[in-house]
Amino acid sequence: MHLTDNLYGLVLAGGKSSRMGQDKSELQYYRTNHRTYLYHTIREFCPRTFVSCRGDQTHITKSGLDVITDNALYKGPLNGILSAHHVYPEASWLVVAVDLPHVHEDTIKKLVENRDPNKLATVYATRESEMPEPLIAIWEQKGLKAAEKFIRETGKSCPRKFLMNEDIKQIFPENDLELFNANYPEDYKLAKSRISH
Repeated sequence: MHLTDNLYGLVLAGGKSSRMGQDKSELQYYRTNHRTYLYHTIREFCPRTFVSCRGDQTHITKSGLDVITDNALYKGPLNGILSAHHVYPEASWLVVAVDLPHVHEDTIKKLVENRDPNKLATVYATRESEMPEPLIAIWEQKGLKAAEKFIRETGKSCPRKFLMNEDIKQIFPENDLELFNANYPEDYKLAKSRISH
């Protein structure tokens, strides 16, 4: 696959995982923890890939993976994406959150192949909701600049609310299950059972 020079990869692993009761990036669905699985999956499509995490997640910062530490300027997942944007402002970012257990290589490939760099972002949505899923998306440089402006002007930091009113490209997975979020222990067990079958 052709690598786009300015499209960097980012695995979002900096959440508190309070509902799961343990670090979601440490959960293992496949041959290794999900953070590492996603990192190596995205690396196939991006010249540089990083894990976004908090500074106190030393098990990640010392894991040997390339890391960008969240700068805690904003609340929520946009903090991790904008932290990466500040480090590499010339890059656009392919982002995937660690709580998506059914994302696989074809999910990422479809996202990259359908990218429209003229839009602010190219994002997945489920067919059921048709709502943008900002944490499995390609955020263009101009989209991140606009998102930061949106936060400053409105005080709101919800990436979905931002994307819903902007010029984005929305695509759909082969199966909505690819966008399933595992936030609770029962979600983890359910995803594990699906994958093992």
